Amino acid sequence: MIRAEGERVYQFKAVTDIWTGNIYSKENSLITTGLLGSIRWWFEVLVRGLGGYACDPSRTDCQDQNHCIVCELFGCTGWARKFRFQVLDEHGHSQTEQIKAGTSFQFSFTPLRSIQPVEWSLLDATLRLIAQYGAIGGKTVYKPSDEPGRTSVVQHRDYGLISICNDNICICSYDELRAYLHDSRWRKIDHGKFACTWASLDHFWDVEGKYLARQSRAFSTFNRIVGRPEPKDQSSMGDSWLSGYRSNPQRQIEAESKKIYSFKKQPRTFGFVQQLNEHDSMRKKLVSVWGGNGWTYLSGDQIRGQLFDINEDKK
Repeated sequence: MIRAEGERVYQFKAVTDIWTGNIYSKENSLITTGLLGSIRWWFEVLVRGLGGYACDPSRTDCQDQNHCIVCELFGCTGWARKFRFQVLDEHGHSQTEQIKAGTSFQFSFTPLRSIQPVEWSLLDATLRLIAQYGAIGGKTVYKPSDEPGRTSVVQHRDYGLISICNDNICICSYDELRAYLHDSRWRKIDHGKFACTWASLDHFWDVEGKYLARQSRAFSTFNRIVGRPEPKDQSSMGDSWLSGYRSNPQRQIEAESKKIYSFKKQPRTFGFVQQLNEHDSMRKKLVSVWGGNGWTYLSGDQIRGQLFDINEDKK
């Protein structure tokens, strides 16, 4: 929906509760910046997956006029964000309480400076990527559980799944997007220098209708896939790139997020591979858990094709 002054409003419905937290890590309030940060992260994933450049936002390399495509829209040091972001309830009033499952809500983006159609198109595609294949918020799920009496425990609850309700607002052609992303004005990032190299649509995958979980104290399909020991009393011994790393200052290890996310309420499992040639091996791992029938592994290439209605020979 496009309103006065160029405001774009996207309508959603929460499939699960959405967690943004507060300074006390409580879930009963809505922190708008938590949602915006999540949107920006997925925007970076999309831009990289379309062959563009996105900086590591934890650094301050992009400044003033020397910035990447993501910072052009979302801002960086010396360059303000181009829009005002608001979260509204279904009646258009400011949403301040946590968004609960089943609740309708809206994201409002009001231009503060000129926003090009191609930027709106990238934002539109990002929100669809989140709703159709990913999740949003400061917390999604630790890992589902099928153990009796454990499914409702907070660390096993799903967060961040949403569905999008409105039609496309502004979609440029795929060729227009590619031309914009490769414009010489943008700061070129050597992605090889950043830990977020894997955070690209090229490395992304998604499976709908299936989930990974702990079945008992001895068995866990989630741990099996991420490379941790399955028995509960041994699982803390198996940090890996897929499972993420716990902070260990003595060993100079910084905490790092897991790379596989699985949801039970509306089954969905998505994640990232470290190298592009690992998609087939990841699919085979999932076959070892779920069997080979009744589900489809979508790689980033296929998802890109669905988002933009393109053939991969145009990539």
